[in-house]
Amino acid sequence: MSIIPKDQLRKLLKEHKVKDAKDIQEVLKKLFGDALAEMLKAELDHELGYSKYDYKNKETTNSRNGHSKKTLRSDYGKLDIDVPRDREGDFEPAIVKKYQNDVSSIDDQVLSMYARGMTTRDIEAHLENIYGVDASPELI
Repeated sequence: MSIIPKDQLRKLLKEHKVKDAKDIQEVLKKLFGDALAEMLKAELDHELGYSKYDYKNKETTNSRNGHSKKTLRSDYGKLDIDVPRDREGDFEPAIVKKYQNDVSSIDDQVLSMYARGMTTRDIEAHLENIYGVDASPELI
């Protein structure tokens, strides 16, 4: 079963003039960036308790305050996204944390650290500090 209906997928491929695998990667990169941006907007909606332009349901003094640009490293290459901000600066995104700039596969990073000679306990501590991931040495 496909995530995107075939007719929409064909339309997407036609709109972006996809001719080869590299073009598909560029489309996936764009989709990934758009998905991250939408998830960040949804997180801010949840944080503030109301959606954009829905002022009658606003029960907070905090409000949206534009966005900032952020460049991320991902499995698809460098990716520029807009991160929404709140006026009081309380918004702590979960999907892409404030100072996080790498959203590529954690599996690849763990293998790389292990190949460089880090112990499983060192890798465990690193993942906890950087990503907040609680992974046991056995899992690693």
